[in-house]
Amino acid sequence: MTPEQKYFFDLTGYLHLEGVVTGDALAQAQAAADRYMQVSDEDLPPGFHVNRLRNHFIWHLYGFAFDRVLEALTQHPKVWPIVKALMNDRPRLTSGNLMVNNHTHEFHPLHSARESPSKGPEAPYYLARDGKCLCDHLVVFFYLTDVYEGDGGLIILPGSHKSAFDRPEGFFYPGSRTPEGGYNPDYVSYDVPPGVLNVLPKAGDVVMISEMVTHGALSWKPRDRDRRFLTLRYMPQFVMPLNEFPDEIVERLLPETQELIATASYSQIKEIVQTEN
Repeated sequence: MTPEQKYFFDLTGYLHLEGVVTGDALAQAQAAADRYMQVSDEDLPPGFHVNRLRNHFIWHLYGFAFDRVLEALTQHPKVWPIVKALMNDRPRLTSGNLMVNNHTHEFHPLHSARESPSKGPEAPYYLARDGKCLCDHLVVFFYLTDVYEGDGGLIILPGSHKSAFDRPEGFFYPGSRTPEGGYNPDYVSYDVPPGVLNVLPKAGDVVMISEMVTHGALSWKPRDRDRRFLTLRYMPQFVMPLNEFPDEIVERLLPETQELIATASYSQIKEIVQTEN
């Protein structure tokens, strides 16, 4: 992790890395994702599942395991050093889903682990200590399609991961939640108020955020194309998993990826962390 990346992530809570996957590697990743998305539910390999009931995305579960080119992204040489640094050399991949967002999906209201913290041992944190940024809930988006200004998509509140105050209910997007606090399915917005950043990645770019940073997604405007990305989530290896990977998925993975998804004690440094890519 370069000094510039460290400073920017500490300042804003996110990184936008341009051109991480390019050329044939990008084309292969896009083709692999397309293959998963085109397979009928009854023909999916064992362990895979598509959730079309979510309001904001279509979730192609365990997408990272569908093809070796997608699996390789979990330790991509331009991203892996940053993951290791933010996880203090103790990373564990906890999920990796292919996601599709189109014009039929709802606005995704602002949220974060900080605004809805866990009450258990997985309570989230972000801190800077001993010259390091430490983040225990890290989300990495590998974009497979382009996002242009006015399309919609990912929004974040830069710096909100260490705000001293709670965001007032409805601030920035009043009406996006119901009076009971749930998501309002009828709410639509393409606006980017002052203080909000609409991130505009291109295919092959990577966006990394702390789950502590407040984020959401604008309504997706284009009707002739969608937003596709692989979402990888990392947590410390010593935090017990909330959801185990199905055996059928684990058996497909390379040994180094099996090590990546495994829990381990705090005192252990995994071999994949010690090995240079």
